[in-house]
Amino acid sequence: MNAAARLAARGRPMSRPNPAVGCLIVKEGTVVGRGWTRAGGRPHAEAAALAEAGGLAAGATAYVTLEPCAHVSPRGPACADLLREAGVARVVVGSPDPDPRTAGEGVARIRDAGIEVDILPTPEVADSLSGYLTRARLARPFVTLKLAVSLDGQIAAASGESQWITGEVARAHVHSRRAMHDAILVGGGTWRADQPRLDVRLAGLAHQSPRRVLLSRGIAPDGVTVINTPSQIDRLEQVQYLYVEGGAQTAGSFLAEDLVDRIELYRAPILIGEGRSALGDIGLESLADAHGRWTLTERRQLGSDSFEAYSRSRPEEN
Repeated sequence: MNAAARLAARGRPMSRPNPAVGCLIVKEGTVVGRGWTRAGGRPHAEAAALAEAGGLAAGATAYVTLEPCAHVSPRGPACADLLREAGVARVVVGSPDPDPRTAGEGVARIRDAGIEVDILPTPEVADSLSGYLTRARLARPFVTLKLAVSLDGQIAAASGESQWITGEVARAHVHSRRAMHDAILVGGGTWRADQPRLDVRLAGLAHQSPRRVLLSRGIAPDGVTVINTPSQIDRLEQVQYLYVEGGAQTAGSFLAEDLVDRIELYRAPILIGEGRSALGDIGLESLADAHGRWTLTERRQLGSDSFEAYSRSRPEEN
């Protein structure tokens, strides 16, 4: 199932408005079909995997990260029906689908055909569907806040100079992360000071440059969407994954409204001293309130810089 979740990443974010789903068809211990949601949402992962497997799908086990759809679309048949017709013996599902057109119906339709269905949720599956599930649960995108700081937590010198705190390897990693998001957001101060391009500058991925969003009360520049407050991210249509790059006041405002689901922290081995802090006011009233909010989920070295990812811990979601 975790392999299917990794496969799903190939569909992100070009599968929008559909979720990026992964599917593996396994027979007698051998993978005979692989599929992931393609650009624009079709074909679905199951359809692609079954097409690759062909007749070998009969009697096989299908591992799919999201409950197979149960609704027929002009763009293609229901995946629950495709799995029935292929004669698979078992379907393992990583997550129920909150879409009311499918919720529970996809599993029921497969079981009605005498096919065994198991639900096997894993953290990797939940992570692969985080944008889609956050949209369904909270009616907003999944928000990742990116911070690039010195060892003493500064994002710029006192003069405002900020290029470059991190090295080339870390900056390339940032571009790869941009390519995984539907939209990228900065605040008005950063926009006016730096005129950032907010694109993807990696060979072969330029076409995946995200939609540009500006947090400001000013007039929208050409090709840029403007929102006035962080809470207005719910208005960003077809955006499942939002990448927030700064600056300090913008980062602080998203944290203050508890709209950040993941922090990606790049730390350079330099000291700046008196400079510009990575964060503005985040509304913290007590030091005790700062604890228990963030869980380290990833750590790696990127050249001379370090990278850490933290997920927001929300007990009500457990």
